[in-house]
Amino acid sequence: MVQLQNDSSLPSDPTQDVPVPPSTSDPTTPKAQTGFNPSRMIGIIRRKAMIKDLAAIYHAECLAYCQELLELQKKVEESLIDMKTAEDSRRETMRPPKRMKKGR
Repeated sequence: MVQLQNDSSLPSDPTQDVPVPPSTSDPTTPKAQTGFNPSRMIGIIRRKAMIKDLAAIYHAECLAYCQELLELQKKVEESLIDMKTAEDSRRETMRPPKRMKKGR
């Protein structure tokens, strides 16, 4: 025998499954460009120039930080060299051990 399925799981309103197209007044949807708009190009050129200026400022700031890091590294290396010479001078003044270790 053929059993009939219960249609209660299907939506009662068929318009609920139909996707709603975006409205034309929605500002987030891109509009189709018709023809050349020079004022739009001027805005693009200005934004491009601003980005270029920001990149130059960022680059200069990065160079300044790199220069500062290089100077700090030199200072640390100099202080390490000074510490090593002080340790070497202490080692020279130490007495040799009374008993020598046996070599295997």
